Amino acid sequence: MIKLNNISFSYGTHEVLKNFNLTVNCGECVQLRGASGSGKTTVARLVLGLENADKGQIVVPQKISTVFQENRLLENHDVQKNIRLVISKDKYKLADNLIKEFNLWDSRKKRVAELSGGMKRRVAIIRAIAYNGDALILDEPFNGLDICNKLIVAKAIKREFIDKNKPVLLITHVKEDAEILNARVINFGEE
Repeated sequence: MIKLNNISFSYGTHEVLKNFNLTVNCGECVQLRGASGSGKTTVARLVLGLENADKGQIVVPQKISTVFQENRLLENHDVQKNIRLVISKDKYKLADNLIKEFNLWDSRKKRVAELSGGMKRRVAIIRAIAYNGDALILDEPFNGLDICNKLIVAKAIKREFIDKNKPVLLITHVKEDAEILNARVINFGEE
């Protein structure tokens, strides 16, 4: 479960969150939907411990898989190495299966710098899934993916997280992204 109770957070004098509450139950996907600058990514940063709340309580699993807005890949390493750098050896088979499922097997030995934007995005998502956290945070995860690849990714996310009773927090302004993950939508800030 991911739980935020009465969270307040400011950047300097700019108040981003005031007495904000959120619960993402195990086996549930919740989408925070709102305009850019409404505080969605701040919520993710608080959940991940990258920011500290001014007040309130945050309860999260210890191990969280994350897909950031940026891919955060090592451009000079190949696909497999980028994924294997963050996972234990017992997860290599899962990672290789995901590489196949995401139609990247023929590119597994290519340097990331040689890949298209959509291919890089899929590598970042594979890495997060294979890390096998107890929760998953997705910040604009489907950027650069066509509908076919979105559906492939969504199927893997459902199987590896939602079906295994793990919470998923989806942060995006795209309505269709919530629909393909059957997410409960929370409208966040001004739209």
